Amino acid sequence: MKLIKCWMHLNFDSFNISMKSLHIISLHAIRLLKPRFLGVVLTALFCVIHANVFSQSSFVTNNRQTIETEQLLDLIKRIPTKGIAFGHQDATAYGVNWKDEDRLISFLSVKSDVKKVTGSYPSVIGFDLGHLELDKKENLDTVSFILIKDHVQRMYRKGAIITMSWHPNNPASDGSSWDTSHAVTHILEGGKYHSTYIQWIDKLSVFFKSLKDTHNKAIPVIFRPYHEMNGGWFWWGAASCTPEEYRKLWKLTCKLLQKNGVNNLLFAFSPNTLANPQEFDLYYPGDEFVDIIGVDIYNHNGDSTFMVDLNNNLAILKKKAAEIDKPFVLSETGNISRSNKKDWWTQSLYPAIKNSGIAWVLVWRNANYKHFFASYEGDSAKNDFKNFVQSDDILLLDQLKKI
Repeated sequence: MKLIKCWMHLNFDSFNISMKSLHIISLHAIRLLKPRFLGVVLTALFCVIHANVFSQSSFVTNNRQTIETEQLLDLIKRIPTKGIAFGHQDATAYGVNWKDEDRLISFLSVKSDVKKVTGSYPSVIGFDLGHLELDKKENLDTVSFILIKDHVQRMYRKGAIITMSWHPNNPASDGSSWDTSHAVTHILEGGKYHSTYIQWIDKLSVFFKSLKDTHNKAIPVIFRPYHEMNGGWFWWGAASCTPEEYRKLWKLTCKLLQKNGVNNLLFAFSPNTLANPQEFDLYYPGDEFVDIIGVDIYNHNGDSTFMVDLNNNLAILKKKAAEIDKPFVLSETGNISRSNKKDWWTQSLYPAIKNSGIAWVLVWRNANYKHFFASYEGDSAKNDFKNFVQSDDILLLDQLKKI
């Protein structure tokens, strides 16, 4: 009996014990004890296993994920063995000289600039949830949440991967995401606006849980909040909170969503262009709170600088991804420094991402003919874009569905 009492009072928070070790201990215990104590031993063994499992599990991103969400993560991990999936933000909501409207839902096929040019949809479709926290009907880019929900359902049926960013307003000032007034410290536990933030996450939770397929199963979504935190232009960025506060914000967000029963999310962590690996580590909230890592890199300063930044940053991510066993992506990119260059896709972007190991590359939105990142029918670089997506390793939706 002394052995049993000692066994049941072990502190499993202070060390880990393997299942093999438990098996060996139990066999020795059964041999040493009389048969009438066998039931007690088995009960004690169950308690030990239960304590051991739960002492190690705290919060993990896949702790309560649906089967479909786990299958999505598996697909994302397999993509680099076949190529690089191509993604586009707001791909089906609007494009150059067109916009889908709520009144057209279910009456017309889903449009896409990429599909008009190439004949296939992007593999990855991005949407943004900014202003959902404010109970607005439309997000910050004037796309209705009704339409987003409809397009998520329709594109998921077609086999697309859905990713969602979030540009929430500044909770302390009521300004936009780009209002860099200090806010993070005020929404953490004990802060003045902590309850407000809980309400915001409650609203996101309702939306995420409303995303159901035709079998009433939750649609898996990649959630990429609080991106580009190492830059100084957002209220969650380097100019407005400390790295420690940022990490706490990320963990708080994950835990609140899990508490609300949201189990269809994969969490993506994506800083802006990194100066070094240490900058990544500075903000990284921990393996148990992240499923996918990425980086946002735009061509601001010319192709040469862009390609060097891409090569350096994707090398950093590749090493990190191998160390922590996570897939990695080019979570945002685009050619801001266009000038008259018509071969950016094949001569700048493609050489920098080819054989990089990323699961996908996502370009930003096509707002109008002066602000677009994917090609469209009137684009002078349309043929180069076609050549880019026709590369054997660039996967549009038709190719993704074959994986």
